[in-house]
Amino acid sequence: MAKVAFLGLGVMGYPMAGHLKTKGGHEVTVYNRTAAKAEKWAAQFGGKTAKTPREAAEGNDFVMCCVGNDNDLREVTLGANGGFAGVKKVRSLSITPPPPRTSRASFMPRPRKAVLSSSTPPSPADRPARKTAY
Repeated sequence: MAKVAFLGLGVMGYPMAGHLKTKGGHEVTVYNRTAAKAEKWAAQFGGKTAKTPREAAEGNDFVMCCVGNDNDLREVTLGANGGFAGVKKVRSLSITPPPPRTSRASFMPRPRKAVLSSSTPPSPADRPARKTAY
């Protein structure tokens, strides 16, 4: 199983991180701005806690984020102690929309690889044309 860092233990993130640990069998390290919530999660699910997003991400295979707004996402990923530093893959499960394609290059650090996704569906202009067979 994978070693996963999970950043953000809100209404969605708390059970998602727990599912990764209990159902997925992954080794999970969590970070939350409120340390008491991270400690509660670790006591309930048996994972580890970290004091910063960067500490949570170090040495893990994936970093998953589930935070509430754009500024929080930037802070936990790109901030001074952000989780993007030195990781292999990042998956954002945040409900915030991804940055526009034109600004994505300025948002993403280099040369690290990261994947950002959102619950926001692609616009019709981004979808490939459908081929219909009659």
